[in-house]
Amino acid sequence: MELYYTDEISGGRIVLAEDEFRHCCKVMRHSEGAVINVIDGSGTLFKCRIVTVTSSRAEAEVVDMKKDFGSHGYRLSMAVAPTKNMDRYEWFLEKAVEMGIDACIPVITARSERKVIKTERLQRVALSAVKQSLKGKMPDISVAVPYRNFLEMMSSCSGLKVIAYCGTDYEKHDLSAFISLNEEIFYEDGLTVLIGPEGDFSEEEVRMAVESGFVPVSLGRSRLRTETAALVAVSAAYLAFSRTVAIP
Repeated sequence: MELYYTDEISGGRIVLAEDEFRHCCKVMRHSEGAVINVIDGSGTLFKCRIVTVTSSRAEAEVVDMKKDFGSHGYRLSMAVAPTKNMDRYEWFLEKAVEMGIDACIPVITARSERKVIKTERLQRVALSAVKQSLKGKMPDISVAVPYRNFLEMMSSCSGLKVIAYCGTDYEKHDLSAFISLNEEIFYEDGLTVLIGPEGDFSEEEVRMAVESGFVPVSLGRSRLRTETAALVAVSAAYLAFSRTVAIP
């Protein structure tokens, strides 16, 4: 299934422009009368028939629609410190979106070597992964947030909040077991996972997170790179949900 994206939807009509138009009508050579599938980034899939094509845009009429297309039954927010090599961060984001996340928040910590993030670039990576994995909803991609500001933002969060790090100063729960023990909250209010930079969190940052309600968790015995640890956490949530869903 080919998917195209637009936020120009009104009165039963959609418009494809710029990159989406070029891919649809120049690369794939769809023309007037062709039926295409379009997502709005909010979770809805539209089946559309192209009615007009110009040199720079295509307009199509909606013939059918499906809400919650490719959705998952939980909310997962990944707060991950940017990696020094952004290719690694983009790799994490691509794979995380394929499995299913609802938000990605780059968090700038004391040991972060990269402090500037191109949010638009991450949004393009996420959109490509959304279409490739047949989803209708784009995750929220936040601008980079300083660590203290992030903890303040999370102070009113009613869902599960966990922090994964290498230190041993606090007793840790296994993440998969923790999700299973708190399954109802996981599905109703969601899960936020906090992952540090290459140099890990400082002891002070871990203490601040715990005092803010974050539960220390383990991702296994291996020492993992930032992007690997983040993806292991996404996988744990994905598999926890998969165990409760009947395979057709």
